[in-house]
Amino acid sequence: MLRPNGSVFMPSVLTLIGIPGLESVQCWIGIPFCVMYLMAIIGNTLILVIIKYENSLHSPMYIFLAMLGATDIALSTCILPKMLGIFWFHLIQISFEACLLQMWLLHSFQGIESGVLLAMALDRYVAICNPLRHASIFSQKLLTHIGVGVTLRAAILGAPCLVLIKYRLKFYRTTVVSHSYCEHMAIVKLAIEDIRINKIYGLFVAFTILGFDIIFITLSYIQIFITVFQLPQKEARFKAFNTCIAHICVFLQFYLLGFFSFFTHRFGSHVPPYVHILLSNLYLLVPPFLNPIVYGVKTKQIRDHVLTIFVCSKHLNH
Repeated sequence: MLRPNGSVFMPSVLTLIGIPGLESVQCWIGIPFCVMYLMAIIGNTLILVIIKYENSLHSPMYIFLAMLGATDIALSTCILPKMLGIFWFHLIQISFEACLLQMWLLHSFQGIESGVLLAMALDRYVAICNPLRHASIFSQKLLTHIGVGVTLRAAILGAPCLVLIKYRLKFYRTTVVSHSYCEHMAIVKLAIEDIRINKIYGLFVAFTILGFDIIFITLSYIQIFITVFQLPQKEARFKAFNTCIAHICVFLQFYLLGFFSFFTHRFGSHVPPYVHILLSNLYLLVPPFLNPIVYGVKTKQIRDHVLTIFVCSKHLNH
């Protein structure tokens, strides 16, 4: 097999440069990123602990919230430690296999989070539109099947991306990845060969998971709003709508940031590279950071238990 001039054949190591154009200030950018990461870990762990040890919260809504929290911890942890290593300690090298693993984990956790948000929307749909059947529909068995289903869907659909890169793309024009983590298109664009199949499959996975989920989430909330506005009492309408506010906030921040990042990365040729990368980083950091805050503020049961923990710890200190 002839090697094109200046190309690298099956590189063993890649170089992640962080945020192109902002290398001189990356050490400062790492500080708010680290704070957001630590807050995400603490907030989501707190929610997981509260839900685990409080029997009154072992309902579908809170079990899905626990799934979301666990996914947020995993999603941010698979990119942040390495990213901070790049920003603060110039640990820019990563093995090709480790880079592919990070890419697969990252896109898998994104797919799982999308699936959990869909499950939460369907839970609210049944709870508001068909409340008498909610307990029988969302049984423990169904919750287990949903958890396994969204995990397998994301992991299996993401796996061919690994195979298409590992066994199809042999020659690379450079080993320098202009990104702060291993993202599918950032790796694929390094190759010299025809990458149309990789691009098409990447878009297929994105629309199969995120596209499918956003359509059904939107349809669920349309039906929820129709049902809520048909309720005769104003107080009942407010109570029903209030149970959905936190879900809507989380849903909007995840998908709006995601689609903005997705489209600027692929079609925003005039947007500076550092804007692409910052948006991509924020897309992965902001939801895990904000989700526990949104649910802590908007969900009375979670808020009450958090306040109880802090009040008890204050009394113990005194």
